[in-house]
Amino acid sequence: MSAWQLPFTRPASLAGRHFSTVIVGAGINGVGVFRDLSLQRVDCLIVDKGDFGAGASSAPSRMIHGGLRYLENGSFSLVAEATRERNLLLRNAPHLVKPLKTVVPLASLFGGMLGSALRFLGRPASPRTRGLLAVALGLRLYDLLGRRQRVMPGHRIDRVPPRDRQLFRATIRWTATFFDAWISHPEWLILELIADACRDQPRSTAVNHCRVMGCAGNILTLRDEITGELVRVTADTVVNASGAWLDRSTAVLGGSGPRVMGTKGSHLVLDHPALRDALDGRMAYFEAMDGRVCIVYPFLDRVLVGSTDIPVEDPDQIATEPEEVDYLLEVLREVFPNLAFDPADVVYTYVGVRPLARSDADKPGQISRDHSVAVDPPNATRDIPIVCLVGGKWTTFRALAEEATDAVLRHLGRARTASTDMLPIGGGAEFPADAAATERLLERLMATGASRRRAQALFARYGAKALPLAQRLAASGDVPLRHAPDYSVAELGYLCLETGVIHLSDLVVRRTLLAIRGQVTDAALAEIAGIAAEALGWDAQRQREELHACATALRERHGVRLQTAAPAADSPLDASLMASKPVLT
Repeated sequence: MSAWQLPFTRPASLAGRHFSTVIVGAGINGVGVFRDLSLQRVDCLIVDKGDFGAGASSAPSRMIHGGLRYLENGSFSLVAEATRERNLLLRNAPHLVKPLKTVVPLASLFGGMLGSALRFLGRPASPRTRGLLAVALGLRLYDLLGRRQRVMPGHRIDRVPPRDRQLFRATIRWTATFFDAWISHPEWLILELIADACRDQPRSTAVNHCRVMGCAGNILTLRDEITGELVRVTADTVVNASGAWLDRSTAVLGGSGPRVMGTKGSHLVLDHPALRDALDGRMAYFEAMDGRVCIVYPFLDRVLVGSTDIPVEDPDQIATEPEEVDYLLEVLREVFPNLAFDPADVVYTYVGVRPLARSDADKPGQISRDHSVAVDPPNATRDIPIVCLVGGKWTTFRALAEEATDAVLRHLGRARTASTDMLPIGGGAEFPADAAATERLLERLMATGASRRRAQALFARYGAKALPLAQRLAASGDVPLRHAPDYSVAELGYLCLETGVIHLSDLVVRRTLLAIRGQVTDAALAEIAGIAAEALGWDAQRQREELHACATALRERHGVRLQTAAPAADSPLDASLMASKPVLT
């Protein structure tokens, strides 16, 4: 087993090359197509104007789920597909996707029955909290639709147990319990899919911070977003997987539209030990008084809360607004009246834009989360077809990718030779089958010199790939960071060199879990910037610029409380940065 590595290149090396398929958008759906096509031995190029998975794919509720509430809209086929895909991800990516016990607090017996029936028939209904009978019926159907590849228990309904009487509001009489799943690090699974694809088809290539500027004939013009350099490649087909940016990308490529609309979903990460302990490993799935479905569950050593659902026009101009923070905190106070919640509990916020198929639904929550594939044929200026991925949700990426891959194969005149449905992803391959096998792997990790805690951390992050990585890190000296000891200097150096890091924010926000866990302080950010500068060869000016840009993004987009500003060349902060610069071997 070799150490995990992403074949990394920049646009300049692509000049003049030909690819059977160019995929625009390196979010989960685009990367799913990249992996599936590469498995069929199709040579692909995937590009993204930002970092891999930096759009909506890095901002989900981190749930892998079937979509219980979609049943009210009659979306039975979507729920059946999503629950099966959830079950497959539990099997194929067990290092990152875990079962999530979920509890639904219920206050009434008949509540919501009429409203649910009206919504099922496509009629408007005023918000009203659903009661025991409506939820019981929904969960029975949910279990039935999710029976394929199922590995988790079915639902049950109980009187509120004693431990929860002080957790929920006093009117709660019953709790319904069922299982979905959660994903610890979706951005890492995206990178694993890219690495698997490049292993299966060595001619496939992934490039981040690279924008498509146009398509004429079979020539696509690409721009390196770092250098501004333009390069041209040729292709036989194009896949547009740019999510909420689909219509904009299609216009650049000379295709049809519009096809999508966006709604933003904001999430909060809380440092709230009392709530985390009271949840006891479970997710609470509930309705606010306005009818909006919300979730709250223990996420690593924090609590994740979501989400809002607000229509937006420009997916590049979004942020979690103070009003959204207030709304989500007020929902928590409503459901958990015996606990106190304060804006100071929020250590991180994030927001993404859901790429939904265009709809005239009255409310965002009524818009279908289903997906489709549309093909724009060649036209007077473009000689190649565009395969467009419309809509979709994180959980169903593999199924959507399979549908899009089949469309591409038809245009290429090629047949499918392999399926991804039972194919392990990244560190899910050779994953220990039981507790005894896990213990044996941990012992081998500790034999590299890692402490038990360090071995467990590496295993949780990288699955079965942790062992070759630990051996590599041990050879370099696996010294913990001074200000964020969950990671080491050698580990961050490895991530910089092998996973396509271009900007400091790529490393801090997406390659690691430091930001979302609220572990990025001014001192930690300065230390990490020094490591990245050493690994990537940044000079002092570039290091300062990256530090400032990352700190600004963390403050303004993620609500992280930092003081770091753009320092002068001779400032004390600059001196501390230089002093913290490690030596990577």
